[in-house]
Amino acid sequence: MTDLSKLAPNGQEFLSEVIERMVDAICVVDLDGRFIFVSAAARRIFGYEPEEMTGRQMIDFVCPEDRERTLAAARDVIAGQSQAHFENRYVRKDGTLVHIMWSAQWWESGTMRVGVARDVTERKRAESMQAALYAVSEAAHTAADLSDLFARAHEIIAGLLPASNFFVALYDRRSGLLSFPYYVDAYHAPPAPRALDSGTLSSEVIRTGKRLLLRSDAQAPLPTRVKVDMGTNSLDWLGVPLDGQGGPIGVLAVQSYTGDVRYTEQDADLLQFVSVQVASAIERKQMEERLRHIAWHDPLTDLPNRSLLHGHLQSSLVHARREGRHLSVLYLDLDTFKQVNDMLGHGIGDLLLQEAALRMKKCVGSADMVGRIGGDEFLILLDGDTSATGAVDTAELIRSILNQPFQLEGHRVRVSSSIGVARYPEHGADYKQLIRCADDAMYTAKKTGGNRVCVCANALHDTAQRAA
Repeated sequence: MTDLSKLAPNGQEFLSEVIERMVDAICVVDLDGRFIFVSAAARRIFGYEPEEMTGRQMIDFVCPEDRERTLAAARDVIAGQSQAHFENRYVRKDGTLVHIMWSAQWWESGTMRVGVARDVTERKRAESMQAALYAVSEAAHTAADLSDLFARAHEIIAGLLPASNFFVALYDRRSGLLSFPYYVDAYHAPPAPRALDSGTLSSEVIRTGKRLLLRSDAQAPLPTRVKVDMGTNSLDWLGVPLDGQGGPIGVLAVQSYTGDVRYTEQDADLLQFVSVQVASAIERKQMEERLRHIAWHDPLTDLPNRSLLHGHLQSSLVHARREGRHLSVLYLDLDTFKQVNDMLGHGIGDLLLQEAALRMKKCVGSADMVGRIGGDEFLILLDGDTSATGAVDTAELIRSILNQPFQLEGHRVRVSSSIGVARYPEHGADYKQLIRCADDAMYTAKKTGGNRVCVCANALHDTAQRAA
């Protein structure tokens, strides 16, 4: 056995030398919660010189989110319950977070807490990254839609780094617009969509495909094309590209408006790691939504198809019955569509259907639905209208708008329309009855010369007798 007295004739100096060389920090806290001793390792772990911490309240250095449970653990130690593996986060002098594992014990005769602090940030970082990988993968499969996915991603990222102010920007290559479908910020409302060449920080991340970290204490030079971004009063800004299969599809970004939270290259690494998984999840959800949209919409006009219309009408009828209100169905046919196709070709005919669809959509409210059920026939649900005259007025507006000339690839085209109107509950108790009544009324309009609106003539009991 080694005789320490031979190695260290002066025991106090020897002990001090050992403590100074320890990788872990030794901290002593008095009954009032103040540091009365901090070893040299504090410099590496906390970023402070030991004398900067001595005399100050221990809790002031703890991450605000961890303070309550840290104080609870301190009370347990004072009560004689040693803590062997308590973990919390401290805010370093540079504003970054460090994960600490504590071994702490109460020294009764000295009325103080003695703790050994070990920096476990790298271990926590590896664990968090692995957990984030699994969490994003699960969210990709279980999130109901993109909004749900973004909220879940925010939750996951907030577990890795400060993310109180967080947003997702998505870039649409077809329109050239950058939109902000998820935007959580303490000071700013979600920005409106903007062009990629608008010169924002987010645009720069997409343009370069590289992450961008701005700190108020070390401003990086920016290209002259970069102008003021949203979050203009942020102290720190960190954005990383969402790299899709064909290049950047958007940006994940966090912002800080307080010097207590500073972002580092390590934070950028974490956000970049998560962004790879999030980008894959976004593309997966976008593909699912595209396939769902294709299944329920007409490929030519992008209007709801027959299946979606019928389903929506059935759902609206359930609500109308429950609430004791009315709704109306319009059945529309373009009177001279066949002649346009025969004279000018199917290409012009397709353009006519597309333009007619756009005009009809502008005539109805947000609660209503315009759909194509085949050929030149359209079905319109007026779910926001409660008056019979209102339904007829809307039908007349549509007829009048469709009567105006169309300019289609150099051709001036005019068409008229025949529209039938049926109302719930007067003309039918279910969606099939209502559609049949509106269809009958539309044929009445065509037989009487077209270019007119007709209301279903049959009451509910007459329709039921005829169906029998």
